[in-house]
Amino acid sequence: MGVESLRSLSSLAPYSSNTRHGSHRPLTPVQAHAPLLLSPQGRAHSHLVPTQVPLTEVIEPLDFEDVLLSRPPDAEPGPLRDLAEFPADDLELLLQPRECRTTEPGIPEDGWVQKLDAQVRAAVEMYTEDWIIAHRRWGIEGTSSWRSMFVQDDPRHSSGSPDDTPRSSGASSIFDLRNLAADSLLPSLLERTAPEDVDRRNEASRRQNRPRALLALYPAPDEVGAHGPPAPRPIPTHLCQRVPVHCRFEIEIEPIFGILALYDVREKKKISENFYFDLNSDSMKGLLRAHGTHPAISTLARSAIFSVTYPSPDIFLVIKLEKVLQQGDISECCEPYMVMKEVDAAKNKEKLEKLRLAAEQFCTRLGRYRMPFAWTAVHLANIVSSAGQPDRDSDSEGERRPAWTDRRRRGPQDRTSSGDDTCSFSGFRPATLTVTNFFKQEAERLSDEDLFKFLADMRRPSSLLRRLRPVTGLKIDISPAPENPHFCLSPELLHVKPYPDPRGRPTKEILEFPAREVYAPHTSYRNLLYVYPHCLNFSSRQGSVRNLTVRVQYMAGEDPSQALPVIFGKSSCSEFTREAFTPVVYHSKSPEFYEEFKLRLPACVTENHHLLFTFYHVSCQPRPGTALETPVGFTWIPLLQHGCLRTGPFCLPVSVDQLPPSYSVLTPDVCVLVALPGMRWVDGHKGVFSVELTAVSSVHPQDPHLDKFFTLVHVLEEGAFPFRLKDTVLSESTVEQELRASLAALRLASPEPLVAFSHHVLDKLVRLVVRPPIIGGQIVNLGRGAFEAMAHVVSLVHRSLEAAQDARGHCPLLAAYVQYAFRLPGTEPSLPSGKLAVQPATLARGPGRPASLYLARSKSISSSNPDLAVAPGSVDDEVSRILASKVGRGHGAGSSALSDPCPCPQLLHEELALQWVVSGSTVREAVLQHAWFFFQLMVKSMALHLLLGQRLDTPRKLRFPGRFLDDIAALVGSVGLEVITRALCPQDAELAERLNASLAFFLSDLLSLVDRGFIFSLVRAHYKQVGMGMLGTALSPHIWVNASLSLLTLDPGPPAIPAFSSYPLQSSTFSSQAPDPKVTSMFELSGPFRQQHFLAGLLLTELALALEPEAEGASLLHKKAISAVHSLLCGHDADPRYAEAAVKARVAELYLPLLLASMLDSDTEGEGDIGGTINPSVAMAIAGGPLAPGSRASISQGPASRSGCPLSAESSRTLLVCVLWVLKNAEPALLQRWAADLALPQLGRLLDLLYLCLAAFEYKPFWEPGERTLFAGLRPVSGERVPLEQLREKERAQPPTPLTLSRTKDEMEHEALVDGNLATEASLVVLDTLEIIVQVGLDILGAVLKVVLYSLGSAQSALFLQHGLATQRALVSKFPELLFEEDTELCADLCLRLLRHCGSRVSTIRTHASASLYLLMRQNFEIGNNFARVKMQVTMSLSSLVGTTQSFSEEHLRRSLKTILTYAEEDVGLRDSTFVQDLMFNLHMILTDTVKMKEHQEDPEMLIDLMYRIARGYQGSPDLRLTWLQNMAGKHAELGNHAEAAQCMVHAAALVAEYLALLEDSRYLPVGCVSFQNISSNVLEESAISDDILSPDEEGFCSGKHFTELGLVGLLEQAAAYFTMGGLYEAVNEVYKTLIPILEAHRDYKKLAAVHGKLQEAFTKIMHQRVFGTYFRVGFYGARFGDLDEQEFVYKEPSITKLAEISHRLEEFYTERFGEDVVEIVKDSNPVDKTKLDPQKAYIQITYVEPHFDTYELKDRVTYFDRNYGLRTFLFCTPFTPDGRAHGELPEQHKRKTLLSTDHAFPYIKTRIRVCHREETVLTPVEVAIEDMQKKTRELAFATEQDPPDAKMLQMVLQGSVGPTVNQGPLEVAQVFLAEIPEDPKLFRHHNKLRLCFKDFCKKCEDALRKNKALIGPDQKEYHRELERNYGRLREALQPLLTQRLPQLLAPTTAGLRNSLNRASFRKADL
Repeated sequence: MGVESLRSLSSLAPYSSNTRHGSHRPLTPVQAHAPLLLSPQGRAHSHLVPTQVPLTEVIEPLDFEDVLLSRPPDAEPGPLRDLAEFPADDLELLLQPRECRTTEPGIPEDGWVQKLDAQVRAAVEMYTEDWIIAHRRWGIEGTSSWRSMFVQDDPRHSSGSPDDTPRSSGASSIFDLRNLAADSLLPSLLERTAPEDVDRRNEASRRQNRPRALLALYPAPDEVGAHGPPAPRPIPTHLCQRVPVHCRFEIEIEPIFGILALYDVREKKKISENFYFDLNSDSMKGLLRAHGTHPAISTLARSAIFSVTYPSPDIFLVIKLEKVLQQGDISECCEPYMVMKEVDAAKNKEKLEKLRLAAEQFCTRLGRYRMPFAWTAVHLANIVSSAGQPDRDSDSEGERRPAWTDRRRRGPQDRTSSGDDTCSFSGFRPATLTVTNFFKQEAERLSDEDLFKFLADMRRPSSLLRRLRPVTGLKIDISPAPENPHFCLSPELLHVKPYPDPRGRPTKEILEFPAREVYAPHTSYRNLLYVYPHCLNFSSRQGSVRNLTVRVQYMAGEDPSQALPVIFGKSSCSEFTREAFTPVVYHSKSPEFYEEFKLRLPACVTENHHLLFTFYHVSCQPRPGTALETPVGFTWIPLLQHGCLRTGPFCLPVSVDQLPPSYSVLTPDVCVLVALPGMRWVDGHKGVFSVELTAVSSVHPQDPHLDKFFTLVHVLEEGAFPFRLKDTVLSESTVEQELRASLAALRLASPEPLVAFSHHVLDKLVRLVVRPPIIGGQIVNLGRGAFEAMAHVVSLVHRSLEAAQDARGHCPLLAAYVQYAFRLPGTEPSLPSGKLAVQPATLARGPGRPASLYLARSKSISSSNPDLAVAPGSVDDEVSRILASKVGRGHGAGSSALSDPCPCPQLLHEELALQWVVSGSTVREAVLQHAWFFFQLMVKSMALHLLLGQRLDTPRKLRFPGRFLDDIAALVGSVGLEVITRALCPQDAELAERLNASLAFFLSDLLSLVDRGFIFSLVRAHYKQVGMGMLGTALSPHIWVNASLSLLTLDPGPPAIPAFSSYPLQSSTFSSQAPDPKVTSMFELSGPFRQQHFLAGLLLTELALALEPEAEGASLLHKKAISAVHSLLCGHDADPRYAEAAVKARVAELYLPLLLASMLDSDTEGEGDIGGTINPSVAMAIAGGPLAPGSRASISQGPASRSGCPLSAESSRTLLVCVLWVLKNAEPALLQRWAADLALPQLGRLLDLLYLCLAAFEYKPFWEPGERTLFAGLRPVSGERVPLEQLREKERAQPPTPLTLSRTKDEMEHEALVDGNLATEASLVVLDTLEIIVQVGLDILGAVLKVVLYSLGSAQSALFLQHGLATQRALVSKFPELLFEEDTELCADLCLRLLRHCGSRVSTIRTHASASLYLLMRQNFEIGNNFARVKMQVTMSLSSLVGTTQSFSEEHLRRSLKTILTYAEEDVGLRDSTFVQDLMFNLHMILTDTVKMKEHQEDPEMLIDLMYRIARGYQGSPDLRLTWLQNMAGKHAELGNHAEAAQCMVHAAALVAEYLALLEDSRYLPVGCVSFQNISSNVLEESAISDDILSPDEEGFCSGKHFTELGLVGLLEQAAAYFTMGGLYEAVNEVYKTLIPILEAHRDYKKLAAVHGKLQEAFTKIMHQRVFGTYFRVGFYGARFGDLDEQEFVYKEPSITKLAEISHRLEEFYTERFGEDVVEIVKDSNPVDKTKLDPQKAYIQITYVEPHFDTYELKDRVTYFDRNYGLRTFLFCTPFTPDGRAHGELPEQHKRKTLLSTDHAFPYIKTRIRVCHREETVLTPVEVAIEDMQKKTRELAFATEQDPPDAKMLQMVLQGSVGPTVNQGPLEVAQVFLAEIPEDPKLFRHHNKLRLCFKDFCKKCEDALRKNKALIGPDQKEYHRELERNYGRLREALQPLLTQRLPQLLAPTTAGLRNSLNRASFRKADL
């Protein structure tokens, strides 16, 4: 016995497709799965586990670390050894440089940093320090990219679309099969090779070029519960929609300056800073050169990018224009522009010149001052909508992003707003707007409030704003923002990457002032101040104080030289200035301002810093002795108050006098109160100057609670006491109380600044926990307060960013903080020369902490928990640590012996665990809501603790102290209890799910860090607590699945790798021994398996329980359990350490029980039926959706025997792909040994499973609703590119779906490519498994071959077909009796599959299919020296293939036939026989006939004719004729010709009856075709050929399933069904007359009942009104018709078809075929003289014909059906006159009657039948008159005798008969033909006959009048009397004509006269 080994424990949780909080999803290291070699004690313990443990019981796990320690170091050979231990390089510390958008960091210069206060210094560090990441090296990128990483050749699908079929070369071409080129031959096909060698060669071929990772081809796990949330980005940056605006115009009058800004009318808010630009020419700028400095490049920008977080249809781009200050108010300055008219060009020129001269003068004197001029606004929504949305393909990303960013930024107050107000500025075509209409500025209405009123007024159509045209056209280009625009400047004027050339004209990014709150953290240093002067009121001021301007300065002191250059320049000036002025409103003492001053705040703002406002009067007129500017007032604003930045609105008093010294330390308000001496104030100290300050700062929070918190924390860090906080002075004794109050007050902070400074706050809180402040030499206990504050801060941030949370409920901002920003305070990690240098994080070595700290406090309480009377560094604790390190207590207790000897600060993870456990209810609730954050924080703290303390080499049981592990255990228990408690409340069910998932990931992360046995015990305890706790309660399935499975969503990591195989493998083949219990146990969830593989056992147990039929809530259970397994397997596939097959095979052993779990038991009726059909229960359960319709009959027909819920389509596919993964990677010898031990029913279920795998992953070549691959169907088989037009047509043909619109064509084609590769690999795995099963035994071979045949029949790639056909050849060669001695269905299926592939466009497929078909023939011949069966099946298959497959290529099939011929010629053994050649030529003949069918696909009549001709050719092959009759029936049914389809089925039934009569003599069976004569006289053509030509019992003939009594019944039933659909109910009766005796003989009373029910229904419908077909004679004339030239047909058309309809149809069809102006319709029915026809044209003559019956026939054809069934003779009449006209006077009116006889009677199996006989009869005028009078008489008789009588019909006929008529009435006919005795004695008889007709006519008129008199009411008596009077007049007029007699009739009859009666006047013409 070899040393037994335990395969390691596997992590159960699914692998994450995305990382949880990093760029990589950490794999649980091998410690959770490393191979275990049990010590003797361990083995003994394992034997105590009973083998059969109920699945509902949780097994006790092994002590993992102990088992691992007992493993010998050389237990594993080769690559397995590397996975035996936790990888030393798995956990590493990464310092990731922080990305900076700008080329320079934008922080204060180095010289400043030392001088900064603590708050600013902390901010600078926060925005510049690198990310510190605790990285798991063995993590794989998200699985979402796996499919895109896979590259393989394009799968060339053999089942091409109709577009793939090349056009045939013509109907008349005859191919010489011998002259065709053959495909390449398989070199070793004709060799006689041992089967073992063939199998070995096939297996080697299959193993080549296979993808390593099967699951890389399958969609990544997307269920949130199955993996962690997406990887957080490094601190999410605030993204918004950006709108670039570029301005351009030319001005030649005077300098004009522009200001652009965005305004939101609805919010009444300015939502961007100003963009200043001027587009003045150099000559214009020269006018101002005296007043300016050299302009900086940043002030020359003409383009700006505006950001909009909340796009709205109410946003306007406002353009304000300013000009140099001039004398005169705004109206006067605008007047010249307003009165200029474009037509007065000459006058305009003079005015322009004057304006320029005046402008020069003003620029020279007043160039530094501006004045308001004009303004306009552009409605952005109009620009975007008029520009139109772009094509979806061009900017699909831009289409998607706004919705996401909008949702991400949206605050709580915005989530309820309606969607109608949203507006996107991200995806529109660039637009250029020429703005010519401006409004003049009004001096009294310059404020923003007035502007909003104007903007609202602009939206109205009748705006009263007066326009002017000051410029020749300002052009504004507005476009969507590019991804990375060049030459951009940030709002701080920093260069944004990429910035290729510093000299390039820049584009400015304009800072946004969002319309509503934006919840985003600060990511960079920003410290800006905006100053907005609003208004000034000097109305009470006396003197010359009118042209007022305000100068703004930022003062660092009171000396004028201390004005700092921090004011941003506007346009064409220096970058920063020391002073700036507002525009001047001429002659206004109370001006309003719209100016915005932008200032860069210094990094260090002190108490002396203030804004100084100086008010000047500007003298516009030059006067001697008058200064240009006169100061008239002063005021100021100190910028700091109690250490906080002052912002907001101010209304300041203005001092008239110069400000006194030290004014800056007071505010103007205070100065007013204290009444400083020597200061006078405007308007008696009132506030006369309104100004507003707004700060945009990532340094100053501008929230009182945050300001106070940061101030106190920084004071403690600096240790500077005493300290003034607002009005109080804090000392060391009072600061602790203030700090605790400040911590408690953090929850009151405003959400927006709290989110913005959230990382600062969290950093400080962590520091307070880890590095408790020392006040007066004592550690201040702030752990609990900081923990509570942290909980509330996290909760507030979560609530504010609720819209941006992922599906798991995680906040990206907080996740990014943990992953990137969080670090242990006091540690400065760096990575010099690749090694980790760590500064020990000890409290004693920290700055400002005395070394004797702990000695001074020998007795202390816990720094965090007052209830614990043990100090962290006490002697007792040190002793316990040493003891624990020696002895080791419990689960890893005591690791501190290896820690630093110096007293340490608190460890964050220990404090978090402790505080969580002891927290109060309020805090606990907040923590539980966002438990994931605290779990992740603890994990990263632990990882940094191990990394920075270099403790990774420490044994796991000694890494963390026992008290910490106790806290963890208590924490897990309490969280588990919370999960149960909250799961019982429906409103808390979601929280319970999230909490459970967070705990699961926490435990998963701990597997990488601590004692794994301890974690397993936690998992078991939690699983029992939650799972078993729920067994006793009535929980919903939703709660149960989350409690049971969510915990198992641990990281997958390296699974268990068994040290040694658990079974001896001596050889690759097995003898038929008894089942090996070791092998069997590897495939079952036994007790030892679940103990050794604890986590894997848990998950597979859950899966097995979920798949049980009685599992409640099965659908959710299925998805959860299957997703977990799938995610795990994805992790294994993506791990590069498992690349070797041996390693992956060992991994696969963990999942072997999955096979049995998937093979569901079903209620099969016996073991003998294995594999014959798919078990219905399995089909319904596993394949609840993915199977293609009609894949197998049994799938759709079988009722589900499961009582539970079937799997969804998605879950089915996922479970099956997991099964395929196990089959692909497991050791083949192990699978074979296991299969050999399976019973036959289980083998059958395994084959069912393989069949389902094929069906589920079959490639879908065409796009269908719900499918992913839109373009797959357009990929040609040979891989050529499809023209773009064709793709576009396909897209237009399909309804657009969101899936289509959101992805590019290349992405979708790539998706189709990956799907094709998945289908190929899945099929190859099934093929590998089938090869293993074949070696098990012979009893299963039939079922194996059926699965192989199914795989060959589905849509497959060339690669698979190559291997599949090789396997098929091997199977048939080894077991030929499968095909040739058993059921013929297998042979028929195989022949059909092979022939289809012989017609493939891919030469490789044809090569292998030809080889398979040839070997099939050869083996059939060798077995019985005949090949009747193969010949018959191949011929039938070809017929079926050609008749039904649209995409069939006869050209390629011909090449395959030639290839088979070549094999036959080269095969020495069969060279003398010609059976192969004969068969090939026969098949070739069939193909030649089908060429015409291909050409006439659009001509239904010709197509049916060709099918008819082919069927006639198979008169001697009943099977094939039957096939073609069925094909014709199908085509007729498709065209709606149900009567013809029924006739086809009747013919088929007659054919079967004929051959059944030859085989057996049964009284109840029809005796042959004769029995069907009542149904159709045409069936006699199905009479059998004489017995000496064909013996019906010869093998292979009449062997189809239809040549049985059951088949005959089926054909008759189909015929009856078609007759019913066609309304021929009398024929239904005749069919059932034949069918009923057969059913009676079989005692099939159920069917008899149904038949009689259908008969009753048919007889009932017979009494209803019906309309049958309409008939037309169609003649074709012209050489273009080919075989149809001079042929006449009778066409049967649908009922009530008009002549114009068929004429239009045929003309349109043949015009499309022959071209325009070629087809002509002959308009008359006269005989066609072909000599007069144009030979280049095609003529069609169409005539309406009616069925004609002789008098004797009418006796039998009584009903309407009788007169419309069995029709052979048709009649049409053509009137003519001797002079060629169609109609003339009565004496010259002749008529030609044409009788047409057809080959067969209608209805037939065709809708057109050739005319075989024509007879023409010409009637003389008197004969025409006789016919007309007879017709009128018949109409009168019918109307009179009608029952029930119809008075209206009777009166109409009477009126037409006796009423006075104008022309050709009865009276005129009599007067023409009866007035005189004819001279020609031959006409005497006609004369007499006409007299008799008139007498009969009069008699019928009398009868009709009598009948009418009885029917009419009183109101019609007068009408009746009028009819009688008319009849009397007619009778009187006819009397003399009817009474004269012919003398010859009274004389004796002579021979000559007798001859006059023999119709000598008739002319007959026979055809």
